[in-house]
Amino acid sequence: MEKSLFAPLKEHGLTNLKLRYDWKTGYTRLFAGRLWEPDLDFSKYNQDFYSESLLTDHALYYNDAQVRELYHRHSLTDYLESVFELMRLGKHFGIDCYYSDKFNIRFIGNLHSRVLGINNRRHATLAGGIRRHSFKDSELDVIRDGLNLSRAMTYKNIAAEIPYGGCKTTIHMDEVDLENMEMLGFLAYCLDSLRCMTGPDMGFPTKLADVMNDHFSSQFTGGPHGPLGQTGSPTAYGTYLAMKQAVKFMKGTEALDGISIAVQGLGSVGWAMCEYLLRENVKLFVTDTDQAIVERLLSVYPERSIEAVAPDRILFIRADILCPCAVGGIIREENIKDFHFKMIFGAANNQLNAFSNSEEIRLAKLLAEKGILYQEAWWHNTGGVLCGAEEYENGPKASIDNLERKIERIVPQKTWQNLTVAKELGLTPTESMYLTCEKQLFGTN
Repeated sequence: MEKSLFAPLKEHGLTNLKLRYDWKTGYTRLFAGRLWEPDLDFSKYNQDFYSESLLTDHALYYNDAQVRELYHRHSLTDYLESVFELMRLGKHFGIDCYYSDKFNIRFIGNLHSRVLGINNRRHATLAGGIRRHSFKDSELDVIRDGLNLSRAMTYKNIAAEIPYGGCKTTIHMDEVDLENMEMLGFLAYCLDSLRCMTGPDMGFPTKLADVMNDHFSSQFTGGPHGPLGQTGSPTAYGTYLAMKQAVKFMKGTEALDGISIAVQGLGSVGWAMCEYLLRENVKLFVTDTDQAIVERLLSVYPERSIEAVAPDRILFIRADILCPCAVGGIIREENIKDFHFKMIFGAANNQLNAFSNSEEIRLAKLLAEKGILYQEAWWHNTGGVLCGAEEYENGPKASIDNLERKIERIVPQKTWQNLTVAKELGLTPTESMYLTCEKQLFGTN
């Protein structure tokens, strides 16, 4: 039997599953059901029906005891408990699963906290990207990834001063077809049901946002034809400004002249990061799994001090700053001892290989013991979510100038404040960040 939350849904003709956790009481609850018919044409979404519409005369609703019995019959009780345990670690309030048997789409909405968005007077009370995983990735890894990212989004939205809770959508599916309106309509229906504002993340083309906005849902931002374009450049800009504050904190000046920086990943964020860094007299070490993009950077800036490094070496070279701009989970207990950096300040999400606040703090302390200044990226890689919020809230009137002013006001000030407070309290910057946010979210110090 397949170890999947979706296996019982598939076998019993169900469409959705909800997992809920209350961190105050420790209670967990499950709900499942059939909310639409298999032949429902989702290309008609937001034309003939909406996310709140009644879509079948044969609806089924399973309560907590019935769902648990169903998963017990499929020998999935332990698997279900392992998912709940991940939710407990991060204090996540829920996971919403939607299943399309026709396209084998397994939509997983990872919901961390709605606290910030409860009274924001908008449809979306949550904000977080939408990411695709291929079926090569195990479902539990897909869930871990989504929960970790949704947790970071809650804190990132606090750092960005925007009124949305944190979520992340991770979808297990084959490549998306941007011409298949039925497939896209299903994704739009699921996302609108979450009340989430989003933008395309890894595994989805940025053009997805434009197609969704044209045909289905105004909850998507970050498309190439949107008023602000893609979010890579603003994310890099905020991270660049934060890095300068960190250098000022260590050296007394924010100038980067003479500093060596290892940039891991040259995608939309990493490439833009290099261009911002090259405004100053820096030495760059760069890497990417796509060698062609490395060669392109070298050809665009032939007169600058840029050295290509193999992807498996970038974490272990001698440089002043490591700037991760690719996948997360790269900083592990076993490799910290081999680092030769004075600082780690990058734009990648979830750079620490951890799945809870306490585990992140433990790894951050190991970095501090190694003499490495580190601040969790959700405190400074907020340019992307600020970009999304600017577009979502202002539509065609969204302004690049307004976005840049927000980034320049919020990110450097927040970084300097956090580094200073952490030093005064004798804490790592990561501990200081969580101390700032925890009371607001959970009523704890």
